[in-house]
Amino acid sequence: MPVYTRCPKNNEWGIDVDTIGQAFRNLSPTRLAIVGILFLALIGFFIFVISKLTTPNTKMLYSGLDAADSQKIVAQIQSMGVVYELKQNGSQIFVEAEKFDQVLIKLADQGLPGGGTIGYEIFDEQDTLSSTNFMQNVNLARALEGELSRTIQTIASVRGARVHLVLKKRELFSREKQEPSASVVLTMKGAQRLSSEQVRAVQHLIATAVPGLQPTRISVVDNKGKLLAAGVEDSDPSGSLATKADERRRAYENRLARTIEELLERTVGFGQVRAEVTADMDFDRISTQEETYDPDGQVPRSTQTIETAANSRDSEGTPPVSVGTNLPDANLQDGDTASSTANETRTEETTNFEISKKTTNHVREMGVVKRLSVAVLVDYKREANQDGEIVPEARPKEELELLETLVRGTIGFSKQRGDVVEIVNMKFSSSMSPEEPLDLLILGLTKNDLFKFAEMIGLIIIVLLVIMLVIRPLLSRVMESTAEAKAMTDQLLADHTVGTPALAGPAGELPEDEQFEELIDIDRVEGRVKASSIQKIGDIVDKNPDGALNIVRDWMYQES
Repeated sequence: MPVYTRCPKNNEWGIDVDTIGQAFRNLSPTRLAIVGILFLALIGFFIFVISKLTTPNTKMLYSGLDAADSQKIVAQIQSMGVVYELKQNGSQIFVEAEKFDQVLIKLADQGLPGGGTIGYEIFDEQDTLSSTNFMQNVNLARALEGELSRTIQTIASVRGARVHLVLKKRELFSREKQEPSASVVLTMKGAQRLSSEQVRAVQHLIATAVPGLQPTRISVVDNKGKLLAAGVEDSDPSGSLATKADERRRAYENRLARTIEELLERTVGFGQVRAEVTADMDFDRISTQEETYDPDGQVPRSTQTIETAANSRDSEGTPPVSVGTNLPDANLQDGDTASSTANETRTEETTNFEISKKTTNHVREMGVVKRLSVAVLVDYKREANQDGEIVPEARPKEELELLETLVRGTIGFSKQRGDVVEIVNMKFSSSMSPEEPLDLLILGLTKNDLFKFAEMIGLIIIVLLVIMLVIRPLLSRVMESTAEAKAMTDQLLADHTVGTPALAGPAGELPEDEQFEELIDIDRVEGRVKASSIQKIGDIVDKNPDGALNIVRDWMYQES
């Protein structure tokens, strides 16, 4: 008796699993390889999408680290179990944004990062009993240098600092006294620079931390090799005055330039203006003394009067000189003489007057501005066109004239002095832009959040496109091939069974699915096959060779 088989039940999605498997088995090796490559590519793509969506949002913890600090920070982060990421050869460390504050506080508690320097903790790792006096002095100098470097790095515009100290030595039986000195190398942040006041602050900071060190013996250099402070006492007073005069001139120029930039940035935008000022200053000190008398302002101060009276009498004859005249009690004999009497009176009066006097001392201090030259560079306007693209555009002449008016008022422009103000509108290079301003908040979200959401939406769209354009057409072709093979089989079997006696079941008629299974169970068909049926099968095979090949493969698979 014939054996009846049932086709496997379809799954809940209505897909015949055996049929799909048979369809894949019927594919040629080339097509199977292509399908396998596509399948592996899809798996890799989905893994990438899932990992991208599940990766937590990261935030930069530190930047510009050296290898030693980076290794210590990574070890501490690993002990905390926080996801991190290294960039720029380990100089930048990113951690989860949710745990950023926690990691920052923990690292600060551990004294990280140390900037590649070591401070007073050097004594915690050393056995003081076995160390010599020389080692103690060297470690003390290293600790001072490290602590000063860390302190200087707290200045806003300083990214790194290196301090070298030469401490005085206490030598016995030595009359010469060695003064301590220091040198500092500063690494600035971007294009920032220190003002003269900040440089002096660094000098005084180091001088007060080292006993016996004077600020004038501290030299300061930046990372570009520019000497910020000489650190050598100049024995030539004229040279010292010239240095101070040059510093005053630079400070005045920088102050005017920064004032102009801050004023114009409120109009043209942050980082879109640069100003340079050149001042011609007279540092000659001139002292002028002037006295002025007012003749109409006479006031008597004192009066002195002297009166003189004199009486005199002259005789015409003179008695002879003899012994008798020289006796004490001798009486002169009166001769025939004649005499005259004269009276004289003199009066002298002196009056002292106070005359009003005006004394003027005019001292002109050093640093009188003789002439100013100001050059201002303004970036192009950047506005969106009709397509939404940001296009640089030159500023109108009227706007530049208004900016020039602002600059003239800021510097105290004087035409008699010969001041010059030039404003040029040019396009700035994108590589010269300083620190970017903070991201603007949009609906409570930063730009980074919006970019993250846009990235997620883009990945979802790509996944949907892959499903619609790759997976769905592939499944459709497989299903169409399976349906075509089943239709071919039904037609062949129907033609084959024409004129063939029907087979009876063991207990009446079979259900419809069992009858169909009986038709395709061709190896159990009994009876004779007509020649016309064979001819029809041959015609069908000629018209549909691929379908016939799939059917033969199916039969061979069933027999095996």
